[in-house]
Amino acid sequence: MLALIGGEAGNNNMEKDFDSKLRIQSNSSSSNGGGNVQRSKSFAFRAPQESFTIQDFELGKIYGVGSYSKVVRARKKDTGMVYALKIMDKKFITKENKTAYVKLERIVLDQLDHPGIVRLFFTFQDTFSLYMALESCEGGELFDQITRKGRLSEEEARFYAAEVVDALEYIHSMGLIHRDIKPENLLLNTEGHIKIADFGSVKPMQDTRITVLPNAASDDKACTFVGTAAYVPPEVLNSSPATFGNDLWALGCTLYQMLSGTSPFKDASEWLIFQRIIARDIRFPAYFSEEARDLIDRLLDIDPSRRPGAGPDGYTSLKTHPFFRGVDWKNLRAQGPPKMASEQKVHSSDSDDVHDSSWNPTHIGDGSAGQNDGNGGSASSSEAGHVTRLASIDSFDSKWQQFLEPGESVLMISMVKKIQKLTNKKVQLILTNKPKLIYVNPSKLVVKGNIIWSDSPNDLNVQVMSPSHFKICTPKKVLSFEDAKQRALQWKKAIEALQNR
Repeated sequence: MLALIGGEAGNNNMEKDFDSKLRIQSNSSSSNGGGNVQRSKSFAFRAPQESFTIQDFELGKIYGVGSYSKVVRARKKDTGMVYALKIMDKKFITKENKTAYVKLERIVLDQLDHPGIVRLFFTFQDTFSLYMALESCEGGELFDQITRKGRLSEEEARFYAAEVVDALEYIHSMGLIHRDIKPENLLLNTEGHIKIADFGSVKPMQDTRITVLPNAASDDKACTFVGTAAYVPPEVLNSSPATFGNDLWALGCTLYQMLSGTSPFKDASEWLIFQRIIARDIRFPAYFSEEARDLIDRLLDIDPSRRPGAGPDGYTSLKTHPFFRGVDWKNLRAQGPPKMASEQKVHSSDSDDVHDSSWNPTHIGDGSAGQNDGNGGSASSSEAGHVTRLASIDSFDSKWQQFLEPGESVLMISMVKKIQKLTNKKVQLILTNKPKLIYVNPSKLVVKGNIIWSDSPNDLNVQVMSPSHFKICTPKKVLSFEDAKQRALQWKKAIEALQNR
């Protein structure tokens, strides 16, 4: 475990300690249950480890935020090249014993070479952070396209699904299981072609063609729960070993979501989602074609070996399914992609999203972004928020009373982080019985955004990404929030309960 010491000496000790854990070790020990996984005493990276600093880059919008990392658009000042820079917190990685996962992701990405997989160009590090310069996918997430369009046409879904199948066939041929296929990890390049991203949960199989180093391996039990609840196959919930069929189940869930706008096992809680998965409780909309319904039904087979792509004939049964009739697999990426729906800008009092030049690079990796996540935050008890059904405005901090009308009461209130393009800003999120859903700047006490209410889940819905991370989706905007007290599900339930009143 890393011992943190204050001051410059402490920073140097921290960096040396982390480097000793991160370094590619030359010992040949492989007695950690890896079976026949190829392991090597030495390794020459295709993507070099550079001596760059964060000041060598001009930082732009945030593409995404994870538990120990964020991905930021970054332009290298001397070359003008644009990258998706994955910035990882060393302290968190060490504290949570994630070092082996980080090294495995780096080594796997270094060896993968396919047009449907994001490319790793180079890495570097400083005292506090690790950096991976990845291919920038300017088209954003497939999830955003589904959200903006409501649902995709069958022609659009066929195109995207075919490109995912093509990339998955390559990944599986390399002896790897991705284990987190979902619309958020399917990115679109500038032209609109699919790129599979986020190999943080990747699992090498025993006969993998990837060179895996002795001190860079994921969990060797292979049945450890990873992934996202709505896309997890039943065999993983039953603690069975991971197989290629895991990714094919997730492909079936993703195709269903493309065509319907929601995941097939969506429910009010992870526990309920898992119950529906185990029971294989699938409800197909009437507008699904017979071919789409049949393919999804087969991909969501309880037996992973029976899923198209996982059987003895490999991907042939999947690629020749009637749903993919007409797909030119040999020239897949020469075909024109669907027209992308651009993000609709909403004119409101929320000006936080447009300060593209206000993010100081010195905030990257120095721990300042996470100081308020734990007990070191300076928020007062009233600012920390609470989750309860309040009888009247008198039962909570009176400073929020000014945002209520006579007779209006608060149903839920909490201090959350609003995840934005450049910074994560604290806001007070307030749900009232009017109904009204607003977020307030807690220091200036001004309303920063009014989320348009609708009783229809098509016009207002909450997507729970993790216990702390949730998205409030409307036809014109998707707002992302993080609740440090892990009340994402409570927010979802509170909003849906008010919609169903």
